[in-house]
Amino acid sequence: MPLTPLISAALLPLFLQTAAQGTTPDLPVPSSQTAMSSPATIERDRLTVCLEEARQDPATAIVTASTWLAEVVGPERSYPQQCLGMAYTSLLRWQAAEDSFMMARNARLEDNHLSRAKLAAMAGNAALADNRLEDALGTLDLALRDAALTGDPMVSGGIEVDRARTLVGLGRMDEARQALATARQDAAQNSEAWLLSATLSRREDRLEDAQMQIRTAAGLAPQDPRIGLEAGVIAMLAGDSEAARASWESVIALDSDSEQAATARTYLSQMKETP
Repeated sequence: MPLTPLISAALLPLFLQTAAQGTTPDLPVPSSQTAMSSPATIERDRLTVCLEEARQDPATAIVTASTWLAEVVGPERSYPQQCLGMAYTSLLRWQAAEDSFMMARNARLEDNHLSRAKLAAMAGNAALADNRLEDALGTLDLALRDAALTGDPMVSGGIEVDRARTLVGLGRMDEARQALATARQDAAQNSEAWLLSATLSRREDRLEDAQMQIRTAAGLAPQDPRIGLEAGVIAMLAGDSEAARASWESVIALDSDSEQAATARTYLSQMKETP
């Protein structure tokens, strides 16, 4: 059964699903071992509370973080800046979020490469969500340089996924393909790398690659409805309408109220209307 025009037109632009939909991870904050173990631990504990407030009540979190920022100097300023970035993210104030994350990154000690890499990646994702693609790429390149200094390829691999989204938005497909290849190599357990690889392969009519990549993504994150949706599109393009139907029905079964479920219903409806 051929892919109908409506299904083809409705394909989700996965490469543009960034921080606006919560794909930017929070910087991990270690728990304190004792209530007064060190000033740094106290600040991290304070950050944990502030980040939760940023999610639940971002306007109040901005006041909290701004007050905190006025109380501290040096590297400790990174923590309230990070909280401000998360609060602005919750309010979709992307430029302010980017600026705050970058100030948080710059305040961290120069040898704290992991934190600096993750904060720069958050800043880059904020710019990407704001569709300022050149700015996003420059910041993500900085994050990648920080990540290289950690010696942990998993960190670099995750940032390569974000770079690939940005490069696709800029129309630089060869570079996006290379970024995803690096991500799959360095962060083989990152389902996002495999999902976006499958999406790009499908868009470039490399269906065999797309099928292999979406199977790997599904194995890593079987509960991700975006993967089921993409798997159905790939199956449909490959001429396997029954597999497509099964994939889209599984998306609805996962969460019938999700955006992906609504799209799956549209696809299934189009299948019924096709002779």
